[in-house]
Amino acid sequence: MAASSANVESVTRILNERLLQLGFEVYPLKIGWYNSVLPPSLHLPYRDDNLAVVVLSTPGMFEEAFLPFMENSGCKGLSDPIDQCVRHCVSTAVSQCFPGQKVDVRYDYELLPSRRPKFLAQTAAHVSGAAFYYQQSDVTDHTWATKKMFGVCVHPKFGGWFAIRALLVFEEMTVGSEMVQPVPPDCVPTREGRIQLLEAFNFHWKDWSYRDIIHPVQTYSQKQRDYFTTPPAQRFALLKTWGFLQREDERPT
Repeated sequence: MAASSANVESVTRILNERLLQLGFEVYPLKIGWYNSVLPPSLHLPYRDDNLAVVVLSTPGMFEEAFLPFMENSGCKGLSDPIDQCVRHCVSTAVSQCFPGQKVDVRYDYELLPSRRPKFLAQTAAHVSGAAFYYQQSDVTDHTWATKKMFGVCVHPKFGGWFAIRALLVFEEMTVGSEMVQPVPPDCVPTREGRIQLLEAFNFHWKDWSYRDIIHPVQTYSQKQRDYFTTPPAQRFALLKTWGFLQREDERPT
């Protein structure tokens, strides 16, 4: 099914109506934009003109989606509660907004049998125009020699206070040349700023200073910071102290 630019706007509008109030943002892209910057081994197995949408979580997601999810549904099993919440929100939106359509939903935490991620989240965010993906190659004459420096995305409004959660591929929807690839906002244009960002992300990521490389309009709440600074193995215990998870001996028989 061919999609005009109006159809693309309709898809993003419908998703935004469901997800924006839950603290998510959506950005459309063409598969060809993504595949063109990656080696063939990392390509997604779709046509270049297939429509896709990348889903980000903003700082508001924790209070608007996660805490209500824990209050109303709770997590099942031992998988990560945030991942379960994101899957619930995104899959519900897709199934209710696009019934009968083939949509391949890939989450940031999912791996292929090869142990590679199902999609490269930061690449998807960059080519969609959602956030600029700063990499070692973006710094001229760097002094890191042979060190491997991991790249990081910066959101134009939230800095580093966001996450890339999912990629939706509309398998039967293609887009023509009228859909023009946006340029992601270059929030850290100077060499010095990029060095500061990459060094903070690679060498001091635990202090989260890289997230404030720009002045964000919103950051994580204190409760959200408490959650994410708690080691993953201890987060279930933290949720219990918040009253969301009952201990086994407290559950009704």
